[in-house]
Amino acid sequence: MTTNTTLPIRRPALRAAVAVMAVLTALPAAALYKVVGPDGKVTYTDRPPTPASGRISPVNARTGAAEPDAVLPLELRQAAGRFPVTLYTAPSGCEPCDDARALLRKRGIPHVERQVLSREDSDALQKLTGGREMPVLAIGGQQLKGLTPDTWNSYLDLAGYPRESRLPAGYAFAAPQPLTERPAAAAAPAAKPAEPPAAEATPAPGSFRF
Repeated sequence: MTTNTTLPIRRPALRAAVAVMAVLTALPAAALYKVVGPDGKVTYTDRPPTPASGRISPVNARTGAAEPDAVLPLELRQAAGRFPVTLYTAPSGCEPCDDARALLRKRGIPHVERQVLSREDSDALQKLTGGREMPVLAIGGQQLKGLTPDTWNSYLDLAGYPRESRLPAGYAFAAPQPLTERPAAAAAPAAKPAEPPAAEATPAPGSFRF
């Protein structure tokens, strides 16, 4: 007598497995990049293409849709998507701020830097972090006040960022921006159009005009 030891497959689990297989078969195997060549031809590849290959877009492994940030490796894009990094600094005379920036750049952490340049910026920092101390590192919703390299690196590890830089050659970090938006300069009043010269009066007959 043969005993059947196969466990029955529950219908929800079966449906989930079918859905996963449908997503996986919708794309070429291990395709991470979608490349649109100059001739409009679309190809998929698992290797980072060169800029000369055409318009490059990373592929979302779940949806198959092209993602906008084409320069970052998959591991970095996933970490930055879940836990974006923002660095709050002072513009000058802040050595810990310089060291914090250097730490992120050496480790290859894509980030946005916001600087406190005005009283409005300082007030905004107070509302965001509960203080005016700098630097402040935000990793997703986690805020780390003051530079402590070991602590910062530990939180970056937990967020899934690589320990060593994986940024592609030639990657350029964005320039720091003010924490708050600057009011647009008031528009200069429009110049009043010149009035046309007054028409000369026609002299009366028999009169003299000098």
